[in-house]
Amino acid sequence: MFLINKEGMKMKFENKVVVLTGGVKGIGRCIKETFEKQGAHVCIIDVLDNDYFVGSIGNKEDLICFTNKVIKDYGHVDYIINNAKPIFKGIDSCSYEEFNEALQVGVTGPFMLVKLLKDYLNEDACVINISSTRDRMSQPQSESYSAAKGALSALTHALAVSLSKKARVNSISPGWIDTENKECQGSDVNQHLVKRVGKVDDIAHLVLFLCSEEAGFITGENICVDGGMTKLMIYHNDYGWKLGDEDYE
Repeated sequence: MFLINKEGMKMKFENKVVVLTGGVKGIGRCIKETFEKQGAHVCIIDVLDNDYFVGSIGNKEDLICFTNKVIKDYGHVDYIINNAKPIFKGIDSCSYEEFNEALQVGVTGPFMLVKLLKDYLNEDACVINISSTRDRMSQPQSESYSAAKGALSALTHALAVSLSKKARVNSISPGWIDTENKECQGSDVNQHLVKRVGKVDDIAHLVLFLCSEEAGFITGENICVDGGMTKLMIYHNDYGWKLGDEDYE
């Protein structure tokens, strides 16, 4: 039996404890608000100001303080959502320290967060890692971000095996997601098979599905959510597509 919120929605996640990294803006904010509408308690860690914990997932001391607070406040965790965004820099501008920082935020932090909380995971717990389609395709000067997201996707199936008796672990690879409610037209939408750019709701709704009992037979998977963009083959002068000479000077 489900409780019903004021908007008439079934509250499947009433009193569930959600740990969310990067929950202040964009996809993370939508995930937070969607869980809260379903009655969940959402504990976020973000470098931006928020009402739970300000800190970096790439900093070990911050992680320890954050997880200690979660356990003190709730005693257990139902869902861990790794969404914090690593820096986006390429081989021409990214320093050794910056590349390591991207890995600390993008994969070391998520690994340590799960490690610190694994003994407090509730029955039917889930870990969801927010990766990116850049785990399988790239643009120039994207090495720090792409490497971190690729590692996070690989970490997903490794954790799924190691935590098989504790939690289901899956990852989501969003494609082009509009986090600013822009008006996208022309080639921006036409390169998507569904003829639109993604919305933050597209990712948040999948997160909640993967955490639900309806997804109880899904683990170790990476789900690409990109409107079919990575399936569309594009060639110069084919179906109206043109590559400008300036693109690869």
